[in-house]
Amino acid sequence: MSEHVTEAAGAFERTIQVEPADIDQLGHVNNVTYLRWVQDIAIAHWTATASEEDQKKFLWIVLRHEIDYKQPAFLGDELIVRTWVGQATRLKFERHTEFSRGRDNRLVAKALTVWCSVDPATGRPIEVSPEVRAAFSTP
Repeated sequence: MSEHVTEAAGAFERTIQVEPADIDQLGHVNNVTYLRWVQDIAIAHWTATASEEDQKKFLWIVLRHEIDYKQPAFLGDELIVRTWVGQATRLKFERHTEFSRGRDNRLVAKALTVWCSVDPATGRPIEVSPEVRAAFSTP
């Protein structure tokens, strides 16, 4: 997998090759696979962008997932996965993720996930600083 951060847009991108384990009985990418990819790219974005100190200070849990499936993806497809944070409050980040097929640039699926920051020691919600919100939020 390749990945890079697009600084200007506040987005993080990763290219995924659809593997046999990603396919369901209908011959296309399984919905659970999309959910895993949404989580994987969110974690990768956080790890690539947040300071080491912030990575130790915050863990993230999901409060809600919404996924809209637009086109099927199949074995061997290359998908461009792009994620960014929209609204970010003291406790919650609204994260957007889009999956586009590389060969025709068609939108395959899009997701909206609400994440909550928690203290690693207590597991309780913890406030995210304005600096962290600013580093991830898009205008």
